[in-house]
Amino acid sequence: MKVLVQRALGASVVVDGETIGEIDHGQLVLVGIEKGDTEADTQRLADKLLKYRMFSDQDGKMNLNVQQVGGGVLLVSQFTLAAETKKGLRPGFSIAAVPTEGERLFNDFVNQVRAQYDKVETGRFGADMKVSFTNDGPVTFMLN
Repeated sequence: MKVLVQRALGASVVVDGETIGEIDHGQLVLVGIEKGDTEADTQRLADKLLKYRMFSDQDGKMNLNVQQVGGGVLLVSQFTLAAETKKGLRPGFSIAAVPTEGERLFNDFVNQVRAQYDKVETGRFGADMKVSFTNDGPVTFMLN
């Protein structure tokens, strides 16, 4: 399981012309589920995501987490994070979870995050999403 977290000044997800998820400042989180991932992975990464200190304190040091700054969390499934890119010029997806398992684990991840924090929005699994955001910093981390 890969979680790409980006510090955002704002972020939104649009499906079929309708905004389905939107936050002001906080985290835009792209989630890739791979074969072999489990509920233990979703729990571990949900805990890590919410505790990850990527926001600046009064001294400009990254010492605060999203909850401490009252930011929003926008969770978006993105199977392309599970792409194999070492060989050739076209990505392969044989290590990505099959869609039914990916959706189940993505939903479990969403539930784990929501159980710990109430400012959570999502995209729509499997949809053609238009994601917009302003990266603050830029600050981006891969959690795994």
